Amino acid sequence: MSMQTLDVAAILPAQIRRARRNTLAHIPGNEGWPLIGRTLNVLADPKGEVERMAAKYGPVYRTRMLGETGVCLLGPEANEFVLCDQTKLFSSALGWGTLLDRLFPRGLMLLDFEEHRLHRRTISVAFKAESMKSYLTELDAGIAAQVARWRSRPGPTLIYPEIKQLTFDLAATSFLGPDTGREMDDVKCAISDMVAAAVAPIRKPWPGTKMARGVRARAHIVGYFSAEVSRRRALDGEDLFSQLCRATDENGALLSTQDIIDHMSFMMTAAHDTLTSSLTSLVYFLATNPQWQSALRGEVTSLGLSATQPLAYEKLAALPQTEMAFKEAMRILPPVPSVARRATRDFTFGGYTIPAGTLLGINQLYTHHMTEHWPEPDRFDPTRFTDAAQRDRQRYAYLPFGGGAHMCLGQHFAYMQAKCFARHFLQNLTVSLEPGYRPAWQMWPIPKPKDGLRVTLGLAG
Repeated sequence: MSMQTLDVAAILPAQIRRARRNTLAHIPGNEGWPLIGRTLNVLADPKGEVERMAAKYGPVYRTRMLGETGVCLLGPEANEFVLCDQTKLFSSALGWGTLLDRLFPRGLMLLDFEEHRLHRRTISVAFKAESMKSYLTELDAGIAAQVARWRSRPGPTLIYPEIKQLTFDLAATSFLGPDTGREMDDVKCAISDMVAAAVAPIRKPWPGTKMARGVRARAHIVGYFSAEVSRRRALDGEDLFSQLCRATDENGALLSTQDIIDHMSFMMTAAHDTLTSSLTSLVYFLATNPQWQSALRGEVTSLGLSATQPLAYEKLAALPQTEMAFKEAMRILPPVPSVARRATRDFTFGGYTIPAGTLLGINQLYTHHMTEHWPEPDRFDPTRFTDAAQRDRQRYAYLPFGGGAHMCLGQHFAYMQAKCFARHFLQNLTVSLEPGYRPAWQMWPIPKPKDGLRVTLGLAG
């Protein structure tokens, strides 16, 4: 099968690519205002919106946002049903397409079935152990340098923009190589504009809109990567971009230039924005839970590394409490709060028949706060992720990296970066909040503190 020519939209006959609204009238729900539906409710308070709708209509309900009526399926069983899709019932490409087609076309998340499998296998070479060890060397040096700068100026700090700059610099170095040049500032701005456009209420690129800025940003990203592909193919770079430029499919064919552009633009965005969110939430929960901050500092200290010694890849397994704390931060504030799919055929779930073409959503943010799976769900408690605690839990009650065929390829990269960050941060710094301060969080499309998260950094030891 060609890795370049499959038209995923052809999976559905044109007449049912969107289910007609009247075919969903039997499903309980509330579509909200004319035209805009419940879009503003979701943007303002996605967690509260889904909890209120679930309480009133149940775990299968009808809603409308960004111009289309769809159905939400809630809970671990729904997550497993949709994500463990062995019969090609749910299209990721046609689910996410409403949000992302103009901005991240044909990124790995927007491919389906056999085509997705082929691309995923080809890209996975960049996440093998030897590549990860190379990335860790760059991550360790970059994080150490940033933490040293924070240590040189302790006191009140807006930590979110600091971490955002750090994760972008780390993604640029690991994914693009150390000699990226000044153009990275423009790439960073372009990626930010593309993410903002993905959830803009106005879906057309009319002048002055977020979507117009996002489309221009996409053109800039395409131009940057296009100019680099042929040069990278002639080099022996170990960064992810260079590896993709040399990667071949199972027939020995190189990825096309357009495939590389699409994968790189998507992965640069995913790697830096989701990690920014997760590392920020980890810092927040350590600031509000000093007993866990102390415990993790003890674990980091037990590695026996001086401030100038790098973290070896083999040492990552010696930080189990750090991994548990990172998992708990992602439980409370999952970096991707929901997942979209579209039904390729009629199906039945929860007692309702749902027609082909229906836009579907599952919701990690809701699942991660269900009291039957997570007692006191708003309490930060990393012991939820001991081996014993996880043994009897429904496996799709926790899915910060998705699941099934579309499980995030970069999850081990994320754990590696989080442990490396925690090691340097806690070995050098303490973190606390001003008394009475509780930040408000923007939860969608990717959680972040609205005010940048004001923390106070002190010197450890």
